[in-house]
Amino acid sequence: MFETVIGLEVHVQLNTKTKLFCACPTSFAEHQNANTCPTCLALPGALPVVNKEAAVKAMRLGYAINANVVHASNFDRKSYFYPDSPSAYQITQLSNAIVQNGEVFIDLNDGTQKRIGMTQAHLEADAGKNIHDGSHSKVDLNRAGTPLLEIVSNPDMRSSEEAVAFLKKLHSTVRYLDISDANMQEGSFRCDVNVSVRPKGQAEFGTRVEIKNINSFRFVEAAIAYEVQRQTEAYEDGDYETEVFQETRLWNVDEGVTKSMRGKEEAADYRYFPDPDLRPLVVTQEMIDEALKMPELPDAKIKRYTEELGVKRYDALVICSEKELAYYFEAMLASGASAKNSVNWLTTELLGRLKKTEFDITTSPVSAEKLGELVSKIDDGIISGKGAKEILDVLIKEDKDIDGLINSMGLAQVSDDGAILEIIDGIIAANPEKVEQFKGGKEKLFGFFVGQTMKASKGAANPQKVNELLKERLA
Repeated sequence: MFETVIGLEVHVQLNTKTKLFCACPTSFAEHQNANTCPTCLALPGALPVVNKEAAVKAMRLGYAINANVVHASNFDRKSYFYPDSPSAYQITQLSNAIVQNGEVFIDLNDGTQKRIGMTQAHLEADAGKNIHDGSHSKVDLNRAGTPLLEIVSNPDMRSSEEAVAFLKKLHSTVRYLDISDANMQEGSFRCDVNVSVRPKGQAEFGTRVEIKNINSFRFVEAAIAYEVQRQTEAYEDGDYETEVFQETRLWNVDEGVTKSMRGKEEAADYRYFPDPDLRPLVVTQEMIDEALKMPELPDAKIKRYTEELGVKRYDALVICSEKELAYYFEAMLASGASAKNSVNWLTTELLGRLKKTEFDITTSPVSAEKLGELVSKIDDGIISGKGAKEILDVLIKEDKDIDGLINSMGLAQVSDDGAILEIIDGIIAANPEKVEQFKGGKEKLFGFFVGQTMKASKGAANPQKVNELLKERLA
C-alpha cells in the first residue's frame, strides 16, 4: 500500500491597476509591448518602486487565512534567462515573505473538514509571453512585471480530491476578497503540483516531482492521478530509483500524461540574492487598516446560513462556492423571500434553466429581486410551485410583471375556504365507499382525496388549505 503526498504552489495574478514595480497598466487588451516602460523592460538605470496596492492585497489574503503578516519583508532576485524576462532575473520573496504560516480548511466528502497548512504567500513579478509563430518566436512584454501572489501550501494533501478541494477553496477565497479575478482560462489562477508517493507508514517523503502550470481543476485531478500511478508502478516494478527523480514535468492534455520538461532546479541554481534596488517592504498602520477591510468570507457565510437561516450544510456549501451565487441568494432574502424556498429555487430551478442557455448567474435574465418576488408569492400561498415554474419559464425568455403573469395565466391559488369546501364535499359525495374505507383505517386513501380535489380545482386550490379542510371533513 502506498500513500500520496501533495503540495501546491498557486500563482494568483493580483487585479491591481498597475504593475508591481512600475506605473504601466496591467490590461492585456493593448497592442503587443504597448504597456511597457524602462523599468519593466529592464533598461539600465531604471529603478523599481513597490506597488502599495499589491502589498495590501497580499496582506488581505494573509489576514483571511489566519497567517502572520510580516511588517518588514524583503525582495530577492531569482536568476534565470528566458526571452520573456529581459532582466534575466525575477524579483520575488524567498527568505522573508510578506505572508507566512497560514491555514485553509477544506470540506471532505464524508462531511468532515481538514486543515491544510500554508508555508507562505509571497509577491513576485510575472514574466512576459513568448509567442511561437511558425519558424519565428516573438516576445510580448505587456505582462512582464504584473504582480503575482505565489501561495505555497504545506505537503498536507493525500489525494487528488483533497488537492482540488483546496484549490477550489482558495479560488473562492481570493475572489471573495476581490484581490484577483482568478480566471483560470486566462492564467490569472494557475498552479504547480508537487507529487510524491511513499510506502504507507514510512516517515520520509518520497522523491518529489513538480507538474508545472495547470490551469483547471479537472486537469489538476487528472495530472495527479496519472503521476501517482506512474510513481506507484515504478515502486512495484523495482524501478523507482531510475524512473522517479526530482524533476519538472508538464501535463499533456491531449495524451493525458505528464512528460519530463527538465531536471528540478534547487535554490542554489537560481543564485538567489537580496535585490539591491529594493529596500525592505515596511507595512504601515494605514496599510493594515486597508487590508482588514474585507467581506464576509465563505466559512463565515456557511456558518451563518446553517445556524441562523436553517439552510442545510450541503446547500450552504453550494451557494457559498461562488460569491455571485451567495450575493444573489442574499438579494433574494432581502426582497422578502424565505431562505428554505430561496435555496431550492436558486440552486435547482434557476440554475437548472440557465444551464440550458448561454447565461450564467452573473448574466441571468432573471434578477435576484425578481426571483425573490416569485418565491415570496409561493411563501404567501398566492401561487403554487407548479405555477411558479411556468412563470419562471416565461421570465427566462422575457422580463414581465409577475402579478400580470399570474392573472393572465390564471395561476392564482384558491385559498377561500368556502370554494375549496364546495369541491371537497362534491368529491366526498361521489366516493362514499372510499370514505368508509378511509374511516375504517385505510389512511393512504387521504392522498386520493387530495389528488381529486387538486384535479377538480385544476391545480388552483392551495394544497395546504386542501389538506387542512379534508382532514376536518373526513373526520
